[in-house]
Formats: sequence, structure tokens, C-alpha cells
Amino acid sequence: MKQFLARAGLVVGLMVALVGASQGQGLVKAQYGDWQMSCDTPPGASFEQCAIIQNVTAEDQPNVGLSVIVLKTADKKARLLRVLAPLGVLLPNGLGLNIDGKDMGRVAFVRCLPNGCVAEVLLDDAMIDTLSKGTNAIFVVFKTPEEGIGIPVSLKGFSDGFKELP
Repeated sequence: MKQFLARAGLVVGLMVALVGASQGQGLVKAQYGDWQMSCDTPPGASFEQCAIIQNVTAEDQPNVGLSVIVLKTADKKARLLRVLAPLGVLLPNGLGLNIDGKDMGRVAFVRCLPNGCVAEVLLDDAMIDTLSKGTNAIFVVFKTPEEGIGIPVSLKGFSDGFKELP
């Protein structure tokens, strides 16, 4: 249990660090198309963690934005897609994803932080391949059960950026 709590604390710390990095606090090491490689050392960690990040806003609602973060876990055993959505989104509806016109489903929000709510999904090889070969993604957040807001995310550079993640 103690090891689990330490690992959970590290993951939360890393997420806060990477969300901070997505807002300009990390060191941008490279640009891959529309994705930036940002690296930071989480508090208490002895290693640097890198992620590819894209910050976007809804075309028709510039006050609704997302930070899309893709990273490999410190143990290199998992690949994660994290999305930081603004406060005020309807949490039970989750976060929808559409890639090049194909509905990929929804994922639940896992926690809210002072600057937004986080949805997270483990990336399998098939999803990485879909993201790598795709051109456009649309992430959907909901203000009401009936009203979804589609936020476009370019996949240009995703494949190259993902390949370079340490």
C-alpha cells in the first residue's frame, strides 16, 4: 500500500508538472509539426520526464481550450494520453474523441485540478497507429448532456514526436 501511495503521488506530481509544462513552465526541447516536446523534472524525482503536448481552443468558443499531453510512464511500460479540459465541463459525459471522421468513443474524467479536469487513457498499439496515421482529431467536451463542443487537434507531427519520446 505504501508503494502504491508513493507511485500515485509521483503520478499526480508528474501530471501537475506536465500540465504546468503545457502552460509554458517546462523546457520545450523540440517541435514536431503542431506538437511540442516539453520536458521537466517532477518534484522529488531524479529523472526528467518528457511529453508531446498541444494546446488548442474551440474555433467558435475561444474560452474553451484543451491541453493534450502524450507521454510514456517513467517505467516505460505504459503510454498515456492525458487531456486537461476546462473547469465547468459536464463530467459524467466524459471526453469524446473522433479521428478523421471515425468515432473512437469516450473516456471518463479521472480528477479535477485547480486549473481543469483530466481525462486519461492508456494508449495501445492500435490507437498509437491511428493517431500516427491520422490527420485531424476532434476532442469533444460537454457543457450539457445535449451540447458537445468539438475542439480540433492537429495530428501533424504526432508520429515523429511520439517516436522521439524518451
